[in-house]
Amino acid sequence: MNSNSPNKGIDNKEEQIDIKSILIKFLDKWHWFIISICICLIGAFLYIKFTTPMYQIGARVLVNSNEDSGMGKQSGALMDLSSIIGGKNSVDNEAEILKTRFLMEQVVRKLQLNIVYSREDGFVNKELYTSPFKLIILNSVDTIKATDLTLARLSTNKFKISGKKFEKVGEWNKKLHIPGVGEVMMSPTEVPFSPGDFNYFVTIKSIDERVNELSRQLVVEFTNKKSTIIDLNLSYALPKKGEDILNTLINQYISTNLEDKNTIADSTTQFIRKRLNVIATELGDVEDKVQNFKKGNKLADMTEQGKLLVQSSSEFSAELAKAETQVSILSDLEIYLKDESKNKRVFPASLLPQDMVFSGLMNQYNALLIERDKQLLSVTETSPFVRNIDEQIASLRQGILANIQSTKNTFVITRDKLRNQLAQASSQISGVPEIEKDYLKLARNQQIKQELYIFLMQKAEETAISKTSNISIAKTIDPPKSAVNPISPKKRLVYIAGIILGLIIPMGLLFIIEMLSTSVSSKEDIMERTSVPIIGEISHNSSNDNLIVATSGRSAISEQFRALRTNLSFFLKGQNEKVILLTSSMSGEGKSFTAINLANILALSGKKVLLMELDLRKPGLSSKLGVSNNVGFSNYSIDPSISISSIIKPLTMNENMFIISSGPLPPNPAETLIAGHVPDLIKNLKEKFDYILMDAPPIGIITDAQLLADYSDAVIYLVRQGVTKKDQIQIVDELYNTGKLKNMGIVVNDIIHKYYGYGYGYGSYGEEVKSNWFKRIFNKA
Repeated sequence: MNSNSPNKGIDNKEEQIDIKSILIKFLDKWHWFIISICICLIGAFLYIKFTTPMYQIGARVLVNSNEDSGMGKQSGALMDLSSIIGGKNSVDNEAEILKTRFLMEQVVRKLQLNIVYSREDGFVNKELYTSPFKLIILNSVDTIKATDLTLARLSTNKFKISGKKFEKVGEWNKKLHIPGVGEVMMSPTEVPFSPGDFNYFVTIKSIDERVNELSRQLVVEFTNKKSTIIDLNLSYALPKKGEDILNTLINQYISTNLEDKNTIADSTTQFIRKRLNVIATELGDVEDKVQNFKKGNKLADMTEQGKLLVQSSSEFSAELAKAETQVSILSDLEIYLKDESKNKRVFPASLLPQDMVFSGLMNQYNALLIERDKQLLSVTETSPFVRNIDEQIASLRQGILANIQSTKNTFVITRDKLRNQLAQASSQISGVPEIEKDYLKLARNQQIKQELYIFLMQKAEETAISKTSNISIAKTIDPPKSAVNPISPKKRLVYIAGIILGLIIPMGLLFIIEMLSTSVSSKEDIMERTSVPIIGEISHNSSNDNLIVATSGRSAISEQFRALRTNLSFFLKGQNEKVILLTSSMSGEGKSFTAINLANILALSGKKVLLMELDLRKPGLSSKLGVSNNVGFSNYSIDPSISISSIIKPLTMNENMFIISSGPLPPNPAETLIAGHVPDLIKNLKEKFDYILMDAPPIGIITDAQLLADYSDAVIYLVRQGVTKKDQIQIVDELYNTGKLKNMGIVVNDIIHKYYGYGYGYGSYGEEVKSNWFKRIFNKA
């Protein structure tokens, strides 16, 4: 390609979005948008009409601090442990517990939410809050399949029930087998059946499927990260039933939380009761020995010396009793802690209140066990978080054991010291009779057992009182309440979405059509691909008349040919420039139609015009004009003896119009066109006619048109809208830039798009246009 071509910059220019052109194309298809919007609005209306509205049920729960919740007072030390093990704060954990599948499963089982009753209302089925009958599953299959049943009451005692593959007649309160469900029983309720022949529907689902559905509809969130208030929102079709579901969920959560707190108190109580049984037995045995000793030795009273010794050793005995009690308790705790079967059980608390380190370790240990149980509601034991808790539990267990052993050693030393002191005091009882000496030993043992028994009784009472003061970590501050208006579907948003979708669909279709279109549809398609000027634009000829200029001289197409005639005057400036060559990229682009009507419009101006049918392969000009093609150009090219006047034929439509037909089809069309005496023919014809129009073959297929280019003074390249391919415009540009065709201009033919180009169109000035309303609305581009 010539580097100096004026079209050089066309291929290199950046593509730009022509907003105006896009809007014009959209406006041309305005009826598409109107129809699409109407259809989408109808769809939106039907969606709103037949979609079950969903209501939002909201509730608020306040999570109390651990210091305010009964037994939780003993476990406050754990609250700072979450920062060590990387866990969440207590409010986050409680929110996660509210989301657990285990908690929702309890609600589904309690309310039997896996069985849904509904009734036909218009074209949709609406769920019922209270049903006139109840389905009771007596013996279910292993896995219940989702089953839809239809029930119709036949009489007071009978009903008809049908499913996908069965239909049965049953009686109330009697067993009935449902495939995929198992043995069931239909029981009427106090709610009366609706008047009329209504069908009721029962949907039975598995527990797991229903739990998953409700879990997706539940939202647990915080409105304020600084507060301990949890917001619960449940979306459900029945406001009252949704309130019941959310209320049951909260109550189940609170009761579960209380069970966790009572576990520690129950463990401590159980431990104390076991020890009380042992100590009570030992104390009873000692008391029996004392009684039997006094009775057997007829010991009514002790001597004054014995009383003084007892009084002097009472202080040592009391301290020794306390030490013995602590050593006994610590020994039992040590045995309890070393029992591997109790590694995952809470540890008895409140037994050594004076040891703050020990109490803190036990509280942390028990709180970790409870936290582990809560986490297992939603995760498995292989979870990294649970494993982290297990490591903390093992570490704390070792710490508690070490602390117990250390504390026990301290009390053992104290006990041994007290024993020595008491032994020294007892050695002074040398003058006491042997009977009183033995009695003193029994009395001392009785006192120790009695002190231990009283201590355990006191702890049992304290634990019982502590258990009664337990409250849940959370309480409801805003009971479940449904919103007045449904949250979905929102009418305004649905209609807005319908309008937007109604705009997007035709826009998308037009865009796809434009992207997939390979044919020329607008002036821009031509101008973007070539710098060859467009010298004429011919509208679509809705009639089958090829002689539109002759028959409808005042039509828009006739005016367009007059404009083309004017533009040609700028191409043919010299008096000897008379030959116009008409060609195109392929067949069917309107060369013959353009040649006939252009010749006619030139003849109307008083010029003498000759049409030359030079498409020797597929001639069509003569047949359209009704001219005999027995003798023509091919005869003259083969036989120069034939006179020129014998091949020129006049046309009846205008006295200034003449034609040279192609003649019989030659075996070698290209050689026929370049015969040696053809130049003389053209020269003679120029002397006789004012204009010569050569109807040449398509240049995009064969080279015949290029062979005739030497005889032409101007070239009209036909481009037909919707037929000529966009890639074929490159042929025009190449011929123009290489100079193979000189003085070249493009005529766009068969334009049917009223927005083909900016400012395009001649309207119907002076022409009566007949068109029904259907065609006016659905005019296709």
